[in-house]
Parts: sequence; C-alpha cells; structure tokens
Amino acid sequence: MKDNKIFDLIEAEKQRQREGLELIPSENYVSREVLEAMGSVFTNKYSEGYPGFSDLDGSDDDVLANEPTNYRYYGGQENTDKVERLAIARARRLFHADHANVQPHSGAQANNAVYNAWLDPGDTVLGMNLGHGGHLTHGSPVTQSAKIYNFVAYGTDPETGDINYEELKQLAAQYQPKIILVGYSAFSKIPDFERIVEIGKNIPNCLLMADMAHVAGLIAGGAHPNPLDYGFHVMTTTTHKTLRGPRGGLILSRGMVSNPLKKPERTLDNIPTLIDRSVFPGTQGGPLMHIIAAKAVAFYEAEQVSFQNYARDVVSNAKVLADTLTTHGFKIVGGTTENHLILIDMMASFGIDGKIMEIMMDKVGLTLNANAIPNDTLPPFKPSGIRLGTAAITTRGMNRAEMIKIGGWMRRLAEISVEISGGKQPEAAFASELAAIHEEVRQIAEIFPVPGM
Repeated sequence: MKDNKIFDLIEAEKQRQREGLELIPSENYVSREVLEAMGSVFTNKYSEGYPGFSDLDGSDDDVLANEPTNYRYYGGQENTDKVERLAIARARRLFHADHANVQPHSGAQANNAVYNAWLDPGDTVLGMNLGHGGHLTHGSPVTQSAKIYNFVAYGTDPETGDINYEELKQLAAQYQPKIILVGYSAFSKIPDFERIVEIGKNIPNCLLMADMAHVAGLIAGGAHPNPLDYGFHVMTTTTHKTLRGPRGGLILSRGMVSNPLKKPERTLDNIPTLIDRSVFPGTQGGPLMHIIAAKAVAFYEAEQVSFQNYARDVVSNAKVLADTLTTHGFKIVGGTTENHLILIDMMASFGIDGKIMEIMMDKVGLTLNANAIPNDTLPPFKPSGIRLGTAAITTRGMNRAEMIKIGGWMRRLAEISVEISGGKQPEAAFASELAAIHEEVRQIAEIFPVPGM
C-alpha cells in the first residue's frame, strides 16, 4: 500500500485486536473468507434494483441454476444477481423467512426502511425505552425517525430485568400502535415472543417487528428463539455482532413476495414488497455488492454445524462469566444473562461509574463499554453501568477457564479503580501490577489467535 499512514494504522489495529480481548458485545471477528469478499472487485459494480426472486427455495446449486429476469437499472448483472440471490436464499433458510432484503447498509437503515414501508408521519411505534436497554433507532429524540413518528416506550421490570409485559399490554391498548417493536442493545433476557404476539393480535393492523441485531447469530445457531416462528411479521438485524459477518443490515419478513417495481396495497401480506420498495429507492441508493457478497459468505458459515456449536458456546460462556462476576461482587442487572450480554451496575457493585471501569480495563487490553442501566441517575457519558459479552472471545476459542480468568481480572481492576478514584492511592502505585495483568492478557490472546489475521 502506497499510503503508509493508513497502512500503518491498519497494522496497528491488527496488533491491538491480536493482543487484547474484545468484550464489547456488539463486536466480533470475521473469517478470512468474509474479509476477502469485502475486499473483492464487486465494490466496482453499480447494481441499483433487485435480482429476480423466483426459485429461491432449493439448494445453492438450484439457486445458481436459475436466472430469472431482474429488476435492475444497469446492465452487466450476471454475477451480482447470483451473489444477491445466494445471499437472499441463505438468509431465508437460516431464519425461516419468506423473504430477505440483504441491501441495508446498517441495522439503523434496516429499521428506518421498515418504518418508512409501514408508517405514515405521526403514526405510533411502541418500543423499548432506551434507558432500559433499547436502541437509539427505537425512538431516541436525537434520531430522524423520532422526528417523523410518535414513539411510545415500555420499560423493564426492576426486579427481574425482564420486559414489563403488563406495561407493554396496557400501552398497546392505550395508544393502538401501528408497530410493536421488540429489540434492544443492553438487555440480557429472552423475550416472550408468544406473549407479545397475543398482545399484537388485539391491535388492528399492527405490524410486529423484532430488532434482533444483538442475537441474530444465536438465532441462526439455534441457541435463541426466532421471533418469526412465533408470528412476528418482520425481523431486522445487523450482519455483524453474533452473526459474525460484515458490518451491514438485513430485513427478514413473512408474507407474499412480488415485483418490487409495482406498488402493492399496504397490507401485512404485502410487507416483503413494501420493504423492498422502501429500501430502494425509498431510503437508499445502490447496494454495496462487495458487502452483500460478504454477507452471503457469512450466511453460508452460519449454516454449518460448527456455527451451531459456536452459538451454544457463546451462551454458556456468558453464563459462566456472569456467575464468576457475581461471586466477585458484581451486581448484574436482572441477576444473570440468557444470551451473550451482561449488564453490570458498577455503582451498586463498587461505588464507581462505568466509565472509570472502562478506562481501567483498556489499560490492560480488555475492551468493554460504559453503559446506562435502567433508571440510571448518572449522565450518558459517565453512566452507572458497564456492558460486556462473549461473542468475540468465543470466536477465538475461549471457554470456561478463560471466563473465570477474565472475571478474576475484572475484580482486581475494580478494586484498583476504587483505590485510585477514592484518592487512597495514585495510579502510579499500581503500575507494575497493571503491567503484569496486561502481560497475562497478551499471553492468553496469543494462545487464542484472531481468525482471519
């Protein structure tokens, strides 16, 4: 690479990833094959529109054997059509969907496309409160969608950490939302999808939407329930995180698939085509074909038995880590975890905010993020909690022994943080101990190399 500055930064980031342990629950490592697809010549091709959607029910060979008429605005699509058709077919199989739109550039774009497909300005969406673990795109006032639609928030039960289903039911009856949205970025329980479907049945023309960005890989691997199996109409997700693909979005839906060039009636049966038209030309331009190729590779990997084992190990590792942290005095929101994610109240645990712990962890090569907890009284940039997960370290092959080791390091780092933040000792007093922990982290990281590097 002639641009030495960028090359050096790429190499520095490789070193950071190799020598540290990634505990941020929304991050993961992709395979070399996914990286190669992302760096392929498909980045050169414009492919506005869609491939043909017929004959996607069979094997990959069956999908490639058929070349239906496409809905593209440019020529030269003989290879891009096959790539996108494979990505669609594999996503449909993985998630038991009638249709998959693989073009969204991100999870936020996927969510906005669904809103645009189903809602008129001012319509109501019922989603999880951001302060209780929801996502920015589910109604935060700083987002564009919150300026267009009316978002009403339900919360979680302070005792169990689970969704407050009675509140959700009451708010649904009161506001008659056009969408009931289940999704989150800091929530460690498994939603009762069946119960939510029953609530939705009592709301006329209500679309049930699940944003499963954090747990899509667990769903694909059979380690988490699939909302589409319970009667949800739409599931959005990112393709990174637990799904271990390139950074991007995906929309899965139930209903009839038809010609995206023809505007259908706005009904729940037509939601796949309404979404297609909302993605392009409604909210995006041309698709990123190199990313769609990488998504197709990731979906292929997720269909393998090894990925099922991975998804199971992510969940079991998270439970071991949560149990270990509990024995070390960490107060986990909801008491434990049922997925890959652990949310900890650091103020209740050690009397320090989450940012202090995040910075201390960074000093020894352990990466997580400060995070708000339900009903947090501290500001967003110095919240009470921390958020961590096991997706990335499980990809590296770590298991029970490493989870216990990480829990022990975290306990000691919390103790050191208390000493320093309380003014009892200067940070310099712990320099040699922090250096020793950092070296232990580096040695374990060396034993479990990052895939694709």
